[in-house]
Amino acid sequence: MLRQALWSGRGAIIYQEKQVLLPERLDATFLTSAPNLRRCPPADAPEVAFAGRSNAGKSSVLNQLTGNRRTAKVSKTPGRTQLLNFFSVRQGGRLVDLPGYGYAKATLSAQQQWQKAVNQYLSYRDGLVGLVLVMDIRHPNQVFDQDMLNWSRDSELPIHILLNKADKLGRNAQQKVLSQMQRQYAEFPTASVQCFSAAKGDGKEQLIRVLLPWLATPIAAPEDPAN
Repeated sequence: MLRQALWSGRGAIIYQEKQVLLPERLDATFLTSAPNLRRCPPADAPEVAFAGRSNAGKSSVLNQLTGNRRTAKVSKTPGRTQLLNFFSVRQGGRLVDLPGYGYAKATLSAQQQWQKAVNQYLSYRDGLVGLVLVMDIRHPNQVFDQDMLNWSRDSELPIHILLNKADKLGRNAQQKVLSQMQRQYAEFPTASVQCFSAAKGDGKEQLIRVLLPWLATPIAAPEDPAN
């Protein structure tokens, strides 16, 4: 069962329960990269952004989700994602890989430039409909993660916490962290949380169930500057 996003005609989104056969993966192809908001493609499709610390495994999550090891560049050196990377999803919408946060070996000016681009995208991107916040389940809820969650609550933007690298913990330990996070953010109406393993694919179906309604969100056509 999947909640399908529908446009009510009164400026609000409503949902309708619909039997849908979930795809095994999201078929995504690279669209473009942008160093800042001004260079982003037109905001004419719903976008789900992936954010997280540079060592949380964000690129590996995207590759597992799309079933393609080359969707996002994975490196043994964290922090290689330095641009806003856009991917078109065949099922509809776009995925956006944001630069990772907290890569200590990057220069301070580079970190500031990346974070400025991320902040502008999150604050002003009209097509942004949801955010996936990737955390290392062994080190969840860092200061950056808390800042992102507080911002999403204040902005009323749906956010899905992905506790990645769950394969590094036993089932009981996974459940303990999951329960702690669910309790801590129970008062955040737009937040949800799950365990995930980019290495093994555990939790991929649950993640796709979250993403498909977001990617089906109607987006108003960009205004014509000539009018």
